Amino acid sequence: MKRTRVVEALDAKMIGEKIKLCGWVRTRRDSKGGFSFFELNDGSSMKSVQVLAPAELSNYESELLKASIGSSIEVHGEVVESPGKGQATEVKATEIRVLGYADPATFPLQKKGTSFEYLRTIAHLRPRTNTFGAVARVRNEICKSIHNFFQSRGFIYVHSPIITASDCEGAGQMFHVTTLDLLKIPTKNGEGAQEVDYEQDFFGKATSLTVSGQLEAEVYATALSDVYTFGPTFRAENSNTSRHLAEFWMVEPEMAFCDLEGNMDCAEAFLKTIFTDVMNNCAEDMAFFNERIDKTVLETLTGIVNSKFERLSYTEAVDVLKKSGATFEFPVEWGIDLQSEHERYLTEQVYKKPVILYDYPKDIKAFYMRMNEDGKTVRAMDVLVPKVGEIIGGSQREERLEKLEQRMIDCGLPPEEYWWYLDLRRFGTVPHAGFGLGLERTVQFVTGMGNIRDVIPFPRVPKSAEF
Repeated sequence: MKRTRVVEALDAKMIGEKIKLCGWVRTRRDSKGGFSFFELNDGSSMKSVQVLAPAELSNYESELLKASIGSSIEVHGEVVESPGKGQATEVKATEIRVLGYADPATFPLQKKGTSFEYLRTIAHLRPRTNTFGAVARVRNEICKSIHNFFQSRGFIYVHSPIITASDCEGAGQMFHVTTLDLLKIPTKNGEGAQEVDYEQDFFGKATSLTVSGQLEAEVYATALSDVYTFGPTFRAENSNTSRHLAEFWMVEPEMAFCDLEGNMDCAEAFLKTIFTDVMNNCAEDMAFFNERIDKTVLETLTGIVNSKFERLSYTEAVDVLKKSGATFEFPVEWGIDLQSEHERYLTEQVYKKPVILYDYPKDIKAFYMRMNEDGKTVRAMDVLVPKVGEIIGGSQREERLEKLEQRMIDCGLPPEEYWWYLDLRRFGTVPHAGFGLGLERTVQFVTGMGNIRDVIPFPRVPKSAEF
């Protein structure tokens, strides 16, 4: 018999159907009347289905009364109308087979409150909790929505390399990839020299884990027009905060024949689509987060979906902040990189909706962003949302060869190492633009979870690479 998922068994339309269920026991209650109730969950739903196990079952005393929380069972039975409140159905079992026992004395998860800090130490079991099951389903829905958004608009999904010789951001916070013996690192110019001889390494040059798939996405955008990458990226930044990970997932669309205005239009539609899909398709999980984690998540998401994003230049934003009379921890001056407190003030106090800032000072932005005619600013944009600030960063790319080469030199990057990137400007260059969205920060924003380590299955952070 084909397995029925718990979410399907909870539907009143299933009453009268004979089904097979498999899952893990959340609770077991034994009645004096000679039967037991199992709460069974398989991860397909926040809710569990109640299974009635009569004492007449042949293995009732020998096996079923030993199957406590955490045990896995297979149930054959009929879906019947439930007399209990809050549930339309339950399953009257005709046969139950124990697949795996869990000793209640040593099983780390019990039917009581458990801190998120403790659950990080048992990341192999935390998906069985209500919170982390809901996080996984919401994360899945966001990923599905991301792919659907771009696929429905004719974008082509490109797999960018994880190992790279290019530093897209130019910040140098990259994890090195090497097969060299760290106890006997070969150096150039003989013994005592300080320069590593990477010609003896696996790739014959210094390589690292990627911080972004953008440069490779530009390659394909200049051939296929509209593309996107979606995969893991890495940042060797020693930040032990609730918003930083060393390994995280990024989605990065790149659009040829597109300027900054088109880039902003795409980013706004993108966020509204994701938030709409999550609220529509994960209603039960989102109600849980709204009730248990952050009572404003649904209101915030609904407000974003129903609003038209405010757009203003960085210079205008600085002027608004300076004239506001507000006191900030970091004083506002033209040329600074705006902090979360500034971004949140704009979205929460001034405009009360998402804000897209554009035309940032060139000195605080990456080399590949298109220079404006004023010589001081670049065609960069950041999408800011209430409660967190920046959620998307992007720009129109510099398509002019001479300008790009000069910008690289100004940023201390050797143009010869980016010869292939410069070739895109030599051979049929076109205006193009793109942006990046961090998946984990989006999941954190949508769910209201306080720590980014709780929205990725196995967080990688300084001094921690467990599981």
